[in-house]
Amino acid sequence: MARDSIPTLDLREYTDGDAGSREAFVQKMGEALEDIGFFALTGHGIPLEDIDRAYNVSETFFNMDDETKMRWNQGGNQRGYVPFGVEHAKDNPAPDLKEFWQTGRTLADGHPLKEEYATNIWPTEDCPPFGPAIDGLYIQMESLSRKLLEVCSQYLGKGPDWLPDMAMDGNTILRILHYPALGDDVPEGAVRSAQHEDINFITLLVGASADGLEVMDHDGEWIAVQGNHEHIIVDSGDMLQNLTNGLFKAVTHRVINPPDATSDRYSMPMFTHPRDDVDLTPRPEFIARTGGESLFP
Repeated sequence: MARDSIPTLDLREYTDGDAGSREAFVQKMGEALEDIGFFALTGHGIPLEDIDRAYNVSETFFNMDDETKMRWNQGGNQRGYVPFGVEHAKDNPAPDLKEFWQTGRTLADGHPLKEEYATNIWPTEDCPPFGPAIDGLYIQMESLSRKLLEVCSQYLGKGPDWLPDMAMDGNTILRILHYPALGDDVPEGAVRSAQHEDINFITLLVGASADGLEVMDHDGEWIAVQGNHEHIIVDSGDMLQNLTNGLFKAVTHRVINPPDATSDRYSMPMFTHPRDDVDLTPRPEFIARTGGESLFP
């Protein structure tokens, strides 16, 4: 039977519950990632006012003129501003109808990965509150991602630090996405974000400012995911799928165009990555749980 929503889980069952509650949450979250690869999370502990502050400063920045925003464009190093129409989903020749800001981990001087990762920049002169609001959200979401990887590890029969240790100091990226109003000159085949799977371990998406996100179910039908700031949408990506030999799914999703040409949309996904030295070859124990044949490189 076709479903019309993704599962909703309450993290407080894990963080505030007894042993039975914690075990039940581990089971529910693992089953969600094994089944459809997506779920909505409540009780995540990130204050709504911090999320609202991040959206407010984002709107201020993206409403600036293009010349001002382009001062903060650094090309393809995963930091700073990326202008409208630059990114394409895999195998889609039309550009995604979005602009965005990217930020990552702040590493102390002397850290062994300091020179490997690009350095964060902030539009301090043009939007002073932007950096503190976005970096503050990054820190909270990255902490939450480690908690969720802890849960994943236990469902997979590992110690709680198994996946979090792989993501320790990984090049985790927070994107602040702006999908402008479409106007009347949308390129043929272009949508806000064409269908794709995420490449990383897990993605945490702070509830968007408007609807449009859709997830593909097993039967190829699209499930609409409602915009809600109180929910964080979580999905598993290619790297976790690879490691678990497909036990956890990297599921196709997209952001469709709105029915009108005048509304815009903001969203804030965090892409949690392992370090580059982590071996993602499917583990033998997961090959055994998924039919006995290695399905991924």
